[in-house]
Amino acid sequence: MRQRVVRVAVAAVLVALVLLATPLALAIRYSLYADQRDTLERAALAAAVHVNPDYSAGDPVELPAPGPDERLGLYALDLRRNAGTGPAKGDAAVRRARGGVISRASSGGELVAAVPVSHNERVIGVVRASSPSSEVRGRVLLGWTALLGAGLLALAVAVLVARRQARPLAAPLEDLSRHCQAVTDGDLTARAAPSSISEIDQVSQTHNQMLHTLSELLRHERDFTANASHQLRTPLTGLQLTLESGLGRDAELRPVLEEALASTRRLHLTIEEVLRLAAGPGPAHRAEPDRPVDRLLRETEHRWHGLFAQDGRRLVFDTAPVDVLVPGGSVTEILDVLLDNALRHGHGRVHLVVRDLDDALAFDVADEGTLTADPVRLFARGHSGAGNGAGIGLALAADLALSLGGRLGLANSDPTTFTLLVPAHTAS
Repeated sequence: MRQRVVRVAVAAVLVALVLLATPLALAIRYSLYADQRDTLERAALAAAVHVNPDYSAGDPVELPAPGPDERLGLYALDLRRNAGTGPAKGDAAVRRARGGVISRASSGGELVAAVPVSHNERVIGVVRASSPSSEVRGRVLLGWTALLGAGLLALAVAVLVARRQARPLAAPLEDLSRHCQAVTDGDLTARAAPSSISEIDQVSQTHNQMLHTLSELLRHERDFTANASHQLRTPLTGLQLTLESGLGRDAELRPVLEEALASTRRLHLTIEEVLRLAAGPGPAHRAEPDRPVDRLLRETEHRWHGLFAQDGRRLVFDTAPVDVLVPGGSVTEILDVLLDNALRHGHGRVHLVVRDLDDALAFDVADEGTLTADPVRLFARGHSGAGNGAGIGLALAADLALSLGGRLGLANSDPTTFTLLVPAHTAS
């Protein structure tokens, strides 16, 4: 930010210097050349006054002493030099001056001014004054050097002022950036401090208000999650105790009670998994330890086989003996979501295949239906592919897979196939 402010200021000063210095440099050159020509013209006029009208008859002519680096010469009408210094034969400026006009020219590396000498309204000669162009050129270069020095000085002052002004401009933005990074790192108490710049203060206040609103929303969600979990755990625990106490009373009801007790335990694990996800990113803490894949699949088949049979559909498990462990609770929840999705929205036979990928396992759940929903929004929370659901199941399953370091995705739309990838390790 500071470097950008300095660059903008330097660019603005450079543009201003170019726009001002270019015409000023041309004006310096024109002024110095014009001054030198005026000086030569005055010297020629002063010399013309000293010319005796009878010089053509042989009277000697005494011209005034020329200035430094100047030459004065008197020329007759036939362009021959009669007195003073200069070229032996008059040049173009002398020829023009014979017509009775003052002439200025540049000739042979010199600046020349020629003034006619008149007597009785008749031109009787021409006085020529000249000086080297290099002398004027040196003064022009000296003036341009002074102009360049002044421009560099102005540029240096502009850089110092810009750097000084960049600090108060950039410091509030850098402070706001640090607070945003602190929020990104998880510190929701970070607040941007006010500054002396109203526009930046407005951004800081908006940032602080947004952060306050976000913190309140997160607090309400966490309170709701904690309250809901507490209110669910207590009746679930009582229900489990009641079911366990009834196991030994009636042998005929024992299978039903055991199934109900298993369902309450799975519901308890589901609550624990949801709480773990609500806690946000952090060290993995699973509600249930790793379990063998074979046992997990047997339990899953036992739970869902009857439900599919009641609907007149088949549930087929195609698994080779796999001696690996996977996170039991989370994988169970994800498979339950996929099988429930296939039961509610799918068609025909449901096929669950487990593939060993060395350091991971792939669970493919496929039915014989065709997915017509938008695959991009399929895992969005609140979106239901069938249009009559809450749209939470697949989103929850995808979050659970990510929390395990795995991934849940749609592998095929026709037939509908979901693939779950989870890390695994051998039982040994």
